[in-house]
Amino acid sequence: MTDTVRTSAPSAAAARHLRRRRARDGRFRYYGLTAIFVALGALAVLVLTIGTQAFSAATYNVVRYEVTLDPAVIAPEGANRPADISRNVEGFYGLVRDNLLKTFPEAEADRVSRRELSDFVTRLAVLPTARLVANNPELVGSTITLTAPLNDDLDLYLKGQGVRERKIKAGAVSSVQGGQDGTFLLSGTGAFEAVVAGLAVASVDRAEDAGQPDVLLTAGVSTGRLSDIDAGSARMELLTGRAQDFAQARATARIILSAESERTISDRQIAWVLALREMGRVDRVPRWTLLTNSDSTYPELAGGLAAIVGSLLTMLITALVAMPIGILAAVYLEEFAPRNRLTEFIEVNINNLAAVPSIVFGLLGAALYINFLGMPRSAPLVGGLVLALMTFPVVIIASRAALKAVPPSVRSGALAVGASQMQTVFHHVVPLAAPGILTGAILGMARALGETAPLLLIGMVAFVGDVPRSPADESTVMPVLIFSWSNNAERAWEPLTSAMIIILLAFLLVMNGLVVFLRRKYERRW
Repeated sequence: MTDTVRTSAPSAAAARHLRRRRARDGRFRYYGLTAIFVALGALAVLVLTIGTQAFSAATYNVVRYEVTLDPAVIAPEGANRPADISRNVEGFYGLVRDNLLKTFPEAEADRVSRRELSDFVTRLAVLPTARLVANNPELVGSTITLTAPLNDDLDLYLKGQGVRERKIKAGAVSSVQGGQDGTFLLSGTGAFEAVVAGLAVASVDRAEDAGQPDVLLTAGVSTGRLSDIDAGSARMELLTGRAQDFAQARATARIILSAESERTISDRQIAWVLALREMGRVDRVPRWTLLTNSDSTYPELAGGLAAIVGSLLTMLITALVAMPIGILAAVYLEEFAPRNRLTEFIEVNINNLAAVPSIVFGLLGAALYINFLGMPRSAPLVGGLVLALMTFPVVIIASRAALKAVPPSVRSGALAVGASQMQTVFHHVVPLAAPGILTGAILGMARALGETAPLLLIGMVAFVGDVPRSPADESTVMPVLIFSWSNNAERAWEPLTSAMIIILLAFLLVMNGLVVFLRRKYERRW
């Protein structure tokens, strides 16, 4: 007789438990997907924030000046050698200033106007031209086009940053009448109706005691400041150009939302820079100087070349010290060291060193290398040695993990055919573990490249205007330069800081890409 096995239906308690377990599994998947999307969203916000700020620093505005290289100014008697010409920054700057005064003669009226016009270009901006003429003395006496970066505040204004304003198309002006006080009365049917409406909207964005915002009216190369505005007329103070240019012209009104006393540029400077752009003398060009210039106190002249070279020299010293010593230490601990309390103590401390804050290594480096050994401050040599101390644990731990991943059969087979332990390790085990060893070493170097705190303690925060030529020269690195620029008060440093962050991230991506390439090309699966 055959017994029939009956499968009973699950009990109500078991069914409830099964539903709860499935619900927990579903929630876990939901939490995992949510975490991934949150992380990707945060990364997107970070990239978008840095990228939008860095986009402004990718280009800058330069102004062209037609100047005649007067020998009496550029190469006077007794100072006409190439070295003297290259140092004659004041002479070249004087030519640029004279060109601006010739273009805008109204600036000759008072000292304040002359100073405002002189602020269009910094003295050091003419240094490349001075060096060019020094290398080509035959240019002295000829007329050349001198190109120099625009003042950083005016550069931001032309990019639509730094000064809050609203542009409104005004109506046609039918008549321009001069007054005894030097102002002009502009009139036309409905000429300023849109301006009046714009002022009403602008008053909402301003404090009650801020007063009436400045209104600039531009027609071609001419700009004036308006007052007593109503729908059909306005009184204008001419800032630059000719009043007749506004007759029968549909000019553009600019309502400046911030008071002139609260801005870094004046109404007259805005008028002059708009006139230069209308003349076609202002060009927006790529900012290659960010990669070719060294640091400067002027944002429009600052670059990261010295910091980039300093970072490369520092990483070179770090690699030459940390990689061979760290890899050999890992090989000894994994393949040759006896298993006793001493090696266990060393292994525990290596793991602990990997978690020590980086600033502690900076304190150690300052005490050992600078105070005790007397090495130079702010040098890539010292910075590389400090970062090597910090990188040692990472390299040793990664290298030991790669060596452990090699199957014991490789060692047994090599020993079975008569190889010594040294030959087994260096002819068979290490080559097979090399991809993992290099991966760990490069990741350790990538971490060191982004460190700031230990390098601040050994003086690499100093201002460096020259590109270092050797590891013993004074230098800085990219993370420290980013830290320094971010602390500067001028707004123009913000996009430059973001641009330097992009450059640093590019270096890190290259190093991480090299890790991925090595792992995929040489990785062995056992």
